[in-house]
This record gives sequence, structure tokens and C-alpha cells, in this order.
Amino acid sequence: MSELTLTVMRLGFLAVLWLFVIVAVQVIRSDLFGTRVTQRGARREAARPQQAARQAAPPQQRQQAGGGRQRRNAPSKLVVSEGTLTGTTVALQGQTITLGRAHDSTIVLDDDYASSRHARIYPDRDGQWIVEDLGSTNGTYLDRTRLTTPTPIPLGAPIRIGKTVIELRK
Repeated sequence: MSELTLTVMRLGFLAVLWLFVIVAVQVIRSDLFGTRVTQRGARREAARPQQAARQAAPPQQRQQAGGGRQRRNAPSKLVVSEGTLTGTTVALQGQTITLGRAHDSTIVLDDDYASSRHARIYPDRDGQWIVEDLGSTNGTYLDRTRLTTPTPIPLGAPIRIGKTVIELRK
């Protein structure tokens, strides 16, 4: 081999080694500091004008704005009953609710035991709400039972993710 070929191979190996180090540092950094802190009060303030407009509308328009028909005993809100977000309420309007540490989750959990994309809650065709664990490390519990498959949520049953407990309520 010529001296030039050997030098080019050494520089290539060095470049690949540095690329590996940089990628490893970025992965560690995103794992430690990956969640962006958002102003929870600002998010609530932005949602209030929409809620006020929906409450001022006649009942027929309110039902249409809510996403269609609802059953009589169907839950209307998701409430955080334990954890750092105690008292937080999310109106159920037929959309999927994501739970986790990721900043784009519907409910951002500031909990060491929660994964970035921990669980999701979504309605099925019958109007029943389903909770699904998204492959989290520490698991999602419904009434002290660890979830392994998507499971219907009874009204008032506690859903535990780390130190946070969430319930469906009327």
C-alpha cells in the first residue's frame, strides 16, 4: 500500500470514530434534557376562549362541537387526581390523548418513572375509552393491574403512570 492510501484510511477511521462520539453525546443529551418545559398556565389561558365560546353556544351546537354523539354515562373529562399535575382537567372531545414526558404530549408528565411516549387514551367506535401502554419501561397500571394490551377504562378507575394517577369522570 502506498503512504497516501494509508493516510486516507487513517483519516477516514478517525472521522468515523468522531462521528460515533458525537452521536453518542447527542443521544445522552437528548435523554437527559430532551423534554422542553412549557408554560402550563399559558396553555390553559389559550384554551379558555375556546371553552367560553363552546359553553355560550346552544346545546345543539355544543354537541356538534364536541365531536358527535355521546352516551349518557360516557365520561366527559380526564382528571389528574395525584402527582405534580393534580387538578389538571382535559375535556374528552373524541381525540386521542397522549401521556408522557415528550413536550408534544397532550398531558406532559414531569415524572422520572414516565417514558417520553408512555401511554395513549383514545375512543373506540362504541364510544368507550381505551388506554394503551406504548411500550414504556415502568408500565401503565389500570386499577393496580399492569396493562399488556389496549384495555377499556371504567368510569372512575385510576390509571397510574409513575406517581401520576388519572381518572375518567363525567
